[in-house]
Amino acid sequence: MRNRSANPFAAALLPLGLTPGLTLGLILGLMPGLVFAQVAGQPSAQMSGQMPAAMSAGHTGWALDPARSHVAFVTIKSKDVAEAHSFADVAGSVDTDGKATVVLMLDSVETLVPIRNERMRELLFQTTNYGDAALTARIDPALLAGLRTGDIEAVAAEGQLLLHGQTQPVVLDMQVARVADDTLMVASRKPLLIEAADFGMADGVERLREIAGLDSISHAVPVSFVLTFVGIAD
Repeated sequence: MRNRSANPFAAALLPLGLTPGLTLGLILGLMPGLVFAQVAGQPSAQMSGQMPAAMSAGHTGWALDPARSHVAFVTIKSKDVAEAHSFADVAGSVDTDGKATVVLMLDSVETLVPIRNERMRELLFQTTNYGDAALTARIDPALLAGLRTGDIEAVAAEGQLLLHGQTQPVVLDMQVARVADDTLMVASRKPLLIEAADFGMADGVERLREIAGLDSISHAVPVSFVLTFVGIAD
């Protein structure tokens, strides 16, 4: 059982002088040691002498905007019936040292069927013991400095995902866009595939299948995301 006294949401926001008053907690630890690779050929801020954008604009970091962020996953039952679901509560930050954190509150799962929401919380995620999934990253601030407003760059990332008390490595294929001087948008280019067994959740999937009277539920789940970060003013 994970120690629920440790609040990764609060830890993500405290360095930025924020509080978790919105009760938002994916993703998806995106975890310690996660490295974002800059697209080959893109000059860094250090090489060009350009100051990192978060600094030059008078920002002390970046905060995830939940109203413009979305994390979704797809389940497949009875071999070929696909259904899309999402999480309502997501939060995150990037501090001036390049530490990025994204946290999903698993209680906020939304399947558009109330009884299914309850079953996922209780049988699959077991949110009484595992309330959130957390992603943290270490990002070179020079990476952001290479992006000007309107730029879109492909980014490869390797890291770890903390879910259901288990930590596993993940590989992400994303694109980062600077949509304004103080706004970044990060989106998946390919879905992140999560295997239930890797996180000790295979039994939960089977319990869902049995209680719903289904022939099958896929144990592999594709996850996609669009995350928007805004600069935090001095």
